[in-house]
Amino acid sequence: MATCHVLVADDEPHIGRIIKMKLEQGPFRVTLAYDGREALSVLERDADIGLAVLDVMMPHLSGLDVLAAIRGDDRWRNLPCIILTAAGQDQQFERARELGVNEFLTKPFSPKKLYARAAELAGISSDESEASSA
Repeated sequence: MATCHVLVADDEPHIGRIIKMKLEQGPFRVTLAYDGREALSVLERDADIGLAVLDVMMPHLSGLDVLAAIRGDDRWRNLPCIILTAAGQDQQFERARELGVNEFLTKPFSPKKLYARAAELAGISSDESEASSA
């Protein structure tokens, strides 16, 4: 089964670890970054990133800054991106939409929902991912 390499950028280490643990239950390999500059350097270094999960509020560069850089670079323009944000940040939602975000999740988010959207955006069919509890 193919694995999808995911960049998870969040300045709160415990949130990054929760996302990493959830995604790695399936066919995902996760690289964590703790600020926007580090996220961009991971993208530069690892050509196989297939999905980015970006927190809006991070030091140095926000998730929206990173998303703008991704959308402005031919190498990453079509990279699926999920933005995470705290509740009540409607202007960030509008900006993320303008930049072409694929999904926008509000914290606290359901790790299961994040996993489902990540699998969908990475083109992983449900039979390849964790068995659904339906």
